[in-house]
Amino acid sequence: MEIRLIAAERLRYHGDSSRLGQPLFPPLSLMTIAALTPEKHNVTITDESVEAVDFDQKPDLVGLTAMTAAAPRAYQIADRFRQQGVPVVMGGMHASALPDEALQHVDSVVIGEAEELWPQLLADLEDGSLQPVYRHEEYPDPATIPAARRDLVDINKYVAKYTLQASRGCPFACSFCTVSTFFGRTYRTRPIEDVVAEAASLGGEPLILVDDNIMGKPSYAERLFEALADLKTTFATQASTTMLKSPELIVQAAEAGCRALFVGLESISPQQLANVGKKFNVVEKYKELVQRLHDNGISIIGSFMFGLDGDKPDVFERTADFAEEAQIDIAQFSILTPLPGTKLYHQLQREDRIFEDDWSNYDGTRATFVPQGMSREKLDAGLQWIYERFYSWRSIFKRTASRLQPLIWTINAIYHRRAGKWVTEMRQQLTTGE
Repeated sequence: MEIRLIAAERLRYHGDSSRLGQPLFPPLSLMTIAALTPEKHNVTITDESVEAVDFDQKPDLVGLTAMTAAAPRAYQIADRFRQQGVPVVMGGMHASALPDEALQHVDSVVIGEAEELWPQLLADLEDGSLQPVYRHEEYPDPATIPAARRDLVDINKYVAKYTLQASRGCPFACSFCTVSTFFGRTYRTRPIEDVVAEAASLGGEPLILVDDNIMGKPSYAERLFEALADLKTTFATQASTTMLKSPELIVQAAEAGCRALFVGLESISPQQLANVGKKFNVVEKYKELVQRLHDNGISIIGSFMFGLDGDKPDVFERTADFAEEAQIDIAQFSILTPLPGTKLYHQLQREDRIFEDDWSNYDGTRATFVPQGMSREKLDAGLQWIYERFYSWRSIFKRTASRLQPLIWTINAIYHRRAGKWVTEMRQQLTTGE
């Protein structure tokens, strides 16, 4: 069969492909699906972040994936192909959370991880017995994760060219996070020899380990870092603040080539953290964590979210002051978003506080529910303000001048340009009501 795998992009749904810019990562999920496909089939990948879908081509099967904000675009793609008689299947976190919704647009939904399910789905399609839903009885063994088919994408179109995965899941269950919903509150690891072999095949290029919590199992992380150290490569990945309980892992990560860690700080209020199930974040330890990372040559990408119950309008200035004082290298700011399937989504539904029913607005840049401590307008405006403040030249110099790392300066400069443009666009939208 001719199989087309497509990653939908929400900006194309709005008809604004000019704002796409250069995307960060190639679609690892689709490259993994391609690797799971039996060799007798021909597979192609279309990532709408870098190219438009060709609807004139008529494959034997279309496989879709989309984050929540891109779900409307995915449904649009599915509808067009099905009108041509092409069967369409969909997977990923959004479709897994809302399979009945997805089935209004596609022929079949793969719920959860694709290992074992995808080959079965293809066999059923060939036999004319495609099922509407495919799901595991148990979570698959990560040992079945194959090396990704990177030959099917133009990696030069991405900022971070090489991504791979060592583990799946997270031992925590934060109410806003889709990870524990999708992967279960489990922590499953690939054989280290498989991870190292895949990394070695990339020729020493910098890597992004897309694990949600690389140190979620310290004993595994220790062995993984030891093995990666032999490759003499560099990488960035994610970890939780609980790494402070095993500070030796920070040293080992640095020795293995770790140069940046994405860390979910989320809030500088212990009460707000407790409200979303993240009590294990100890705000009083944040600065110590940043210092330990910097002492080992590791930059920190800290995420913060606003709109948590208890947040007042002053939260933006207080967070900006803290992030500057702590010398956070790069920050990702967002508005708390009730993604379908999460505890937060069900809580806000029960409280009748969700007002937005257009999934394309669930991108973390605008309010989709009624906040308690401020108006929706102040929440939206506050996010614009903190991006403009944190990525001003004054703030960038204050936070990064002492380390003078070219990559960190470059990323901050990119955010400076994008933040200014984004703030202008958001102000125009608020003024015109679009």
